[in-house]
Amino acid sequence: MPRRTATMLASTLVLICLLIAGVLIPVPYAEMSPGPTVNTLGEARGEPVLRISGRKTYPTDGHLNMTTVRVTSADYRMNAVEAVYGWLAHDNVVVPHDTLYPDGKTEEESSQENAEEFSQSQESAKVAALGELGIPVVARVVVATVVKGAPAEGKLHAGDVIKAVDGVPVKEQGDVAKQVTKRKPGQDVEFTIVPAKEAAAAEKAHKEPTVTRKVVIRTTTSEEGDRAVVGIQAGTDHVFPFTIDINLADVGGPSAGLMFALGIVDKLTPESLTEGRFIAGTGTIDDKGEVGPIGGIEMKLVGARNAGAEYFLTPADNCEAAAADTPDGLTLIKVRTIDDATKSLEKLREGDTKSLPSCSKS
Repeated sequence: MPRRTATMLASTLVLICLLIAGVLIPVPYAEMSPGPTVNTLGEARGEPVLRISGRKTYPTDGHLNMTTVRVTSADYRMNAVEAVYGWLAHDNVVVPHDTLYPDGKTEEESSQENAEEFSQSQESAKVAALGELGIPVVARVVVATVVKGAPAEGKLHAGDVIKAVDGVPVKEQGDVAKQVTKRKPGQDVEFTIVPAKEAAAAEKAHKEPTVTRKVVIRTTTSEEGDRAVVGIQAGTDHVFPFTIDINLADVGGPSAGLMFALGIVDKLTPESLTEGRFIAGTGTIDDKGEVGPIGGIEMKLVGARNAGAEYFLTPADNCEAAAADTPDGLTLIKVRTIDDATKSLEKLREGDTKSLPSCSKS
């Protein structure tokens, strides 16, 4: 066999072996790519994303789109060829697997965490939206979780409203631990509660619950061994003056909070927030209306522009990264609060685009 032919054959075999190895050998990476966008003013799977009852609503137009990011699952093991392709693809980002799934989280654990964050973001979006409109919302302290095997198991339940501890009224969730830790381990502590079922029924009727019950629990020693505990985690729940339902499946995480809040404001406001414009955005939101940063901003920008967005509401802490790689035709608007967002939308309606808060690279 001629030397040149032998060399070419050997090179081909080496290349084939490398390709096979690249396909078969897993690498510790995951991939992020632009996901779908959803208009919070529109429908998803034939159902309104936002449904409000018990309060007058107004027609809306245009788009207030939440944006998403697709990620490979926790159980998926990317091979070397896929990793290289992802690095070369402009709209995709390949990151270490632990960046998306720290501490070895399983797919089920990650999905559960995302679902909990999504649920909390909806609650905060409702509170922030009504706060922006000056509509009062009642906050109450509830039992968020009960530790299995703890003294409170079977006596307190998730959703129970905590009115008082040892006769001292509870106004904030921190008040619960404050009162419990005044006891020594082994001593009894008395909770005054509204049972979860009665609380839910009253909330559905938009009334204050009238049924209360006293529950005595013997404290135990904390894991650190320095204080009394009963084995619950307190949380904050809200009673809304009318019903707001957010219907969106197969989405997780907290990053849609801002756009949900704006969608609620738009439906409860006579004047259109968008005047027919296609506006997209992202950002977490808390009960006070403050907007927080999110992950995957670059992919959300691409997804928004591909869907037809002209403007993108961008959390202030994401502005620098967003400005570094903004798709053509998309204008970034910097927001720190829901009030910033509504005021910027007002400037758009007035045609005052020059004074919109913008994002810069540095």
